[in-house]
Amino acid sequence: MSQKVLVVDDDPDVQLFSVTVLEENGYTPLTANDGQEGMAVIRKEVPALVILDVLMPRESGIKLYRTLRTDNKFKAVPVIVLSGISKRSFLRSQNALAEFGGDPVPEPNLYLEKPVEPEELAKAITSVLG
Repeated sequence: MSQKVLVVDDDPDVQLFSVTVLEENGYTPLTANDGQEGMAVIRKEVPALVILDVLMPRESGIKLYRTLRTDNKFKAVPVIVLSGISKRSFLRSQNALAEFGGDPVPEPNLYLEKPVEPEELAKAITSVLG
């Protein structure tokens, strides 16, 4: 059975792109449109990897990432952030949340800035999952 990979992104084109790359490389894609849906899928499926956008409606990737990294049940799930937001801005947001009483969290396994080529995403997935 192939490994399940969750794509959390509110952009249907990015979801389709990511799902296609996953399927072409032998993974089973799962999808969610925001952090709230993403967490529900994670609780149900516990995927081998999460590919996460940062800016989404209802619940952002910033909050979902922090939840994953501070929950003992899910902190080992690897995360690739795939976002139009720079890595520096994302890390700054995580540091700001830690300053306001949250626990510091480690950096994502990989951070890719949109747009990416299919080969680049496939290589990133393989490097994280082995």
